[in-house]
Amino acid sequence: MIIKDFKDVERVIAGEGAEKAYLRWLIGEEENPPNFYLRLVEIEPGGHSPYHQHNYEHEVFVLEGEGVAVDEENKEYPISKGKAVFVPPSVKHQFKNTGKGVLSFICIIPK
Repeated sequence: MIIKDFKDVERVIAGEGAEKAYLRWLIGEEENPPNFYLRLVEIEPGGHSPYHQHNYEHEVFVLEGEGVAVDEENKEYPISKGKAVFVPPSVKHQFKNTGKGVLSFICIIPK
């Protein structure tokens, strides 16, 4: 069993095309889980994740803040604390912070 405080996990930039968006790999390669990676995403006000797609799904649960999830048709869906989001494989998507505080969410992806 592995237990850690998220504050002890290094915060890294959330990829090329991200603006004021960061990842913390809570359970990643170092822990070598059999099936999934667990990440904490933190997007500062006015920031966004890259607009991208990949061949795997995302499961997201919003912990705090306000923002929008953008789909491949550029349609924006409001998200806030307590909302869950499913992004199917190969769907272009992005997350934007539209609020005044940090938008943070848990993001689970397959290994």
